[in-house]
Amino acid sequence: MSDLPEHVAKNRAYWDAMAHQWVDKGRRDWESPDPVWGIWRIPESEAKLLPDDLAGKDVIELGCGTGYVSAWLARRGARPVGIDNSAEQLKTARAFQQEFGIEFPLLHGNAEHVPFPAASFDLAISEYGAAIWADPYKWIPEAARVLRPGGQLIFMGNSPWIILSVPDLESDGAASNELLRPYFGMHRFDWPDSDGIEFHLGYGDWIRLLRKSGFEIEDLIELRPSEDATTTYEWVTLEWARRWPAEQVWKARKRG
Repeated sequence: MSDLPEHVAKNRAYWDAMAHQWVDKGRRDWESPDPVWGIWRIPESEAKLLPDDLAGKDVIELGCGTGYVSAWLARRGARPVGIDNSAEQLKTARAFQQEFGIEFPLLHGNAEHVPFPAASFDLAISEYGAAIWADPYKWIPEAARVLRPGGQLIFMGNSPWIILSVPDLESDGAASNELLRPYFGMHRFDWPDSDGIEFHLGYGDWIRLLRKSGFEIEDLIELRPSEDATTTYEWVTLEWARRWPAEQVWKARKRG
């Protein structure tokens, strides 16, 4: 019997089963010389997610998947560590490390319980990893614990507006121009056509949680794709994402 929390165990099984579908995307991102973010692959030069100077910084990627974000950071001089809930995803990440000649530690675990002492890292980062697949009331305080005073947290996921606007089933099409579910009480989402469990909060809940966990909020970036952007994801159209933010990035710094 697994001693993992129910949602962690479900997401582990979900991502282990899906890992083979993410190999090609992972290779494309490892091949990219510069970071490109989110479903619209917005260049770092436009998105400006990362600190200017990463050289020598200890970084943990929470929910690293195939490891491409950590690879980007390593190329910029950081010392990344990746942790992921899926052993199959980590197999892909290790294969890419060999293929591209970039190595960093990869750990099988989950962002709600990180096996490092307090104050081990200068930066914690998540792009669609822990940011949406771990319970924020568990992983945000854990990120604060492993960050040094003055350390930064950067995480990217879906905006509340896209979560409120997408149909329950992907087969029912892309996000609509209507709000389909309540904003108040956002937290855990068990989508009818998915075996995985996502977590999304409203803005006030994010602010209160970050501040309670010891962070000062530095920025909220609401990403807008360019007019000629394309995506392989079918749950949002370019027209929608040009009108309303489908993705967002929080930046926060641990109080000293």
